[in-house]
Amino acid sequence: MASSIKTGSAGASRAAARAGAGELPLNQIVAGDCIEAMNAMPAGSVDLIFADPPYNLQLKGELHRPDNSRVDAVDDAWDRFDSFAAYDRFTRAWLKAARRVLKPDGAIWVIGSYHNIYRVGAALQDLGYWILNDVIWRKSNPMPNFRGKRLTNAHETLIWAARDEAGKYTFNYEALKELNDGVQMRSDWVLPICSGGERLRDENGDKAHPTQKPEALLHRVIVGTTNPGDVILDPFFGTGTTGAAAKRLGRNWIGIEREEAYRKVAQARIDAVVPYDLDAVRVTRARRKEPRIPFGQLVERRLLEPGDLLYSINGRHVAKVRADGTLVARDARGSIHQVGAALEGAPSCNGWTYWHFKKDGRPAPIDVLRQQLRAELGDGA
Repeated sequence: MASSIKTGSAGASRAAARAGAGELPLNQIVAGDCIEAMNAMPAGSVDLIFADPPYNLQLKGELHRPDNSRVDAVDDAWDRFDSFAAYDRFTRAWLKAARRVLKPDGAIWVIGSYHNIYRVGAALQDLGYWILNDVIWRKSNPMPNFRGKRLTNAHETLIWAARDEAGKYTFNYEALKELNDGVQMRSDWVLPICSGGERLRDENGDKAHPTQKPEALLHRVIVGTTNPGDVILDPFFGTGTTGAAAKRLGRNWIGIEREEAYRKVAQARIDAVVPYDLDAVRVTRARRKEPRIPFGQLVERRLLEPGDLLYSINGRHVAKVRADGTLVARDARGSIHQVGAALEGAPSCNGWTYWHFKKDGRPAPIDVLRQQLRAELGDGA
């Protein structure tokens, strides 16, 4: 997270020139002010925004541990604002620019602490965003409260909002469920803060950025609310956690960052990332979102031929495939579902799992062939 108060930088001017040509600076870090840079981009061009803006922590003086060692707290110039009113003006300005650049079905994630998240939430609603969830990131290893005058700040809050109330935003429900061991994902996430080998350091061994976010947090956001190939914008790019996670997961990214030191660290970090292969980054989709494949298409594509035999899952029944995509078995004729139900004397039947064909001498459900066609269409789950 780094502030992007107007600087009139050459980087933002270059971004404006690119946008004038109708281009997005895909997979690039734009130098300069985030408001100028976003306003220079084509409207309605970004699928998702992840924003980690300045928290306006209002720190006064240095913070020390009980042993009198100094805490490396956030005291950078980009986190300082003259007043709450100044912070509110800044927040509304960048959120307005962000909403313009989002696609009609786009969405935004904003992360913050008690210092700023309530003000950000009010601004989101005032500007027309539609809040979908607030997510509590509970830190499994939070920094203690060294002064002992307040509770330990053990969580941060993320707000997930659609650009518009009627927007058909991306939500990969099944994918998040699988990430959570088959249980519906909740709005409280327990993840550790960035530490150890993941924490980036400068040439002096100091933290490269005071508020670097863990890549696990971005992994969950990206898997849950984007699809491969989507464009993810981070207007407060910092050391590039969003870009690193996006590149790894097969998404396009755009970073905006005014601090040169952060840009250098972020670029080196992202250059070292090796993307996962396309099959690995596809997410599990709800079946209702999968394209409908009629059984007849299997026959048209000659994955099954007229006259081929299909076998019931229990091995008791055999049916013959006909050229029009229907089956015939004894006195039953009709669809794969109708014939299966008639043979079993059942009110209904899922023919895709009931009927099997012989593959290498072994029975396999015809649903395997349906999934093969879906994969060819680029919609495999």
